Amino acid sequence: MSKFLLLVLVIVVVWRLAQGARRKNAGREAAREANPTASGQMVSCSHCGLYLPQSEAVAEGEKYFCCAEHRRLSA
Repeated sequence: MSKFLLLVLVIVVVWRLAQGARRKNAGREAAREANPTASGQMVSCSHCGLYLPQSEAVAEGEKYFCCAEHRRLSA
């Protein structure tokens, strides 16, 4: 009888660990989908070479800059 209870206990523990791992992976996927810059195109600052999301870059023509100061210095 004690071996049966031990087997049931092991099964329950493994089942709970598997559920926790699934929840953790689901949380990571949700966070990845919620972050719009994770899948956005990255561009390089024409002045210093810093890579940043295109949505955060300062654009001038076909060039991108990380800040207005670098755009001004590049002119």
